[in-house]
Amino acid sequence: MDERERLLDLVRTRALRVGKITLSSGKVSDYYVDAREVVLDPAGAYLTGKLLLDMIDPEAVAVAGMTLGADPIVTAISVVGYLEGRKLSALIIRKEPKKHGTQKFVEGPALPEGSRVAVVDDVVTTGSSIVKSIERLKAEGYEPIQVVAILDREEGGRERLKEVGYGLESIFTRGELLAKIRRS
Repeated sequence: MDERERLLDLVRTRALRVGKITLSSGKVSDYYVDAREVVLDPAGAYLTGKLLLDMIDPEAVAVAGMTLGADPIVTAISVVGYLEGRKLSALIIRKEPKKHGTQKFVEGPALPEGSRVAVVDDVVTTGSSIVKSIERLKAEGYEPIQVVAILDREEGGRERLKEVGYGLESIFTRGELLAKIRRS
């Protein structure tokens, strides 16, 4: 079993919940993927970091994502990158600005203005949180250059990102996940 298949198996066995659930987008779905169940596990963190690292544009100097879903993902990519000789800083985007100190939205090492950043997420439904992440990165002076995710639910996120000038690359799609369930 290759790394991608191993990760898909972890998503299916640990992160997938079947049944009616309301997503952060407000949509009601017949399934939910809690990627933290995979990315906070050592094997899942490594596989996620490795597979997403392989997708990151060579011009990116950092990976960034909205807290809390992307926190372990940006860390995994950064650590695996370091182990493979590629320095990628990890940036975490707050939902609300810090109430004290610098009151900033983006946490992480200070990078030069114009630094190219890959935006990451765990599961993409409508793309709204990624669009917000892109806006906050731009406001901090960074240049978001791509969007990558573990799972594209194929529910409009790709199209929403295209409207604002970005593509979406994902390790898996809803179709692949559902096919894996049917085969199991």
